[in-house]
Amino acid sequence: MERYEQNLKLLDSVEEKLKKMNPYDYIGEVQKIIGLTIESKGPDAALGELCKIIVGEKKSLAEVVGFKEEFSILMPLEDVTGLKKGCEVIKTGRTVSIPVGEEIKGRVIDALGRPIDGKRLSLKEYRPIVSEAPNPLIRNRILEPLPMGVRSIDGFLTIGKGQRIGIFAGSGVGKSTLLGMIARNTTADINVIGLIGERGREVREFLEKDLGEAGLRRSVVVVSTSDQPALLRIKALLTATTFAEYFRDKGYNVMLMVDSLTRWAMAQREVGLAIGEPPTTRGYPPSVFAQLPKILERAGNSDKGSITGIYTVLVEADDFNEPISDTVRGIVDGHIMLSRRLAESNHFPAIDVLMSISRLMTDIVKPEHMQAARTLRDMMATYNDAKDLIDVGAYKKGTNPKIDKSIQLIDEINAFLRQGIREKMSFDDTVEYLLSIFKKV
Repeated sequence: MERYEQNLKLLDSVEEKLKKMNPYDYIGEVQKIIGLTIESKGPDAALGELCKIIVGEKKSLAEVVGFKEEFSILMPLEDVTGLKKGCEVIKTGRTVSIPVGEEIKGRVIDALGRPIDGKRLSLKEYRPIVSEAPNPLIRNRILEPLPMGVRSIDGFLTIGKGQRIGIFAGSGVGKSTLLGMIARNTTADINVIGLIGERGREVREFLEKDLGEAGLRRSVVVVSTSDQPALLRIKALLTATTFAEYFRDKGYNVMLMVDSLTRWAMAQREVGLAIGEPPTTRGYPPSVFAQLPKILERAGNSDKGSITGIYTVLVEADDFNEPISDTVRGIVDGHIMLSRRLAESNHFPAIDVLMSISRLMTDIVKPEHMQAARTLRDMMATYNDAKDLIDVGAYKKGTNPKIDKSIQLIDEINAFLRQGIREKMSFDDTVEYLLSIFKKV
């Protein structure tokens, strides 16, 4: 009898809740489809919330990206072939969260945290992909170098643990190859690599050729190819950063590599223009320039570990002053410029040392290392200034002692800067090599 009364009370409670429930809050209906966007009357979902759109017999995920009058504006995260007016839109009550854990090492993941390497992934801890950057007052200062295993970087452009740096280059100059070298050779505890907007062919090529089996074992690779929806390409950067934050919070020194930030900005442009943002410089809406510092600031040191961020920027038409390049260069702590001229002369990695800089190098290397790097840079600049005269035979030896010395050393300096794809050198050996050239000045 007592159990019967309890059941009656429970039924009454459920009945009361159902009476108060407004189905409109949970179920909406597709009204319009305009370009990349879907306008739905209902449900009462918040900005950034996930919804499921019933398309025939399947449920496709979409995200609320804005509002217009009484309509919610959604963009699909999955295929919505067959979508038509009247399809149901169901509120999920959640935002994008991804599974995290130590088991994620060595795996290839999509933008929503799902494995695409054919292996199962069983993780119970989840993290939202949108979070705040660490409080600037709890960030540890960058005082310790992080070896990259690339002589030209370790010698002339030394990067510190927690530093953010951009690699700027046009197409086909060797960005992915350089990233692969860094991923294999760096002394970071773990790599998190975001491949955003890449060709499908290049993904496997990068994994097998550039990264290799050894590099993959201590890496997490997040992939969103160029054919996927713009929203997924945006999420890929957030997902990669979230994985890096998880390992940083565990006390690891993490290397976060993103290829490329430009394709992320292009995806953000697609979304921004589709929902009605006004275009600004080269068609990029204001949200691109608002989101860039937010996502880049999430990298760096915390009070537990570090995220060293390396972001490639695909320079349109080799114009290093185009909007994305210019904005990123103003946010990061240094830049590495890849030169098409060097690549065409078979100088790899094609790093233009004179156009590149690490803003924190003076704080993280020994004085003798800094002096050697500055002096040899000066020698390179002197040689480049006189190169035209030297090439046509117009320069006479003995005219300028500084030019004479630069001519004498330029071949050794170039030999130092050139490095085979599979060639590896420790940081100490690199510094010793650099000092041996400096002693001849």
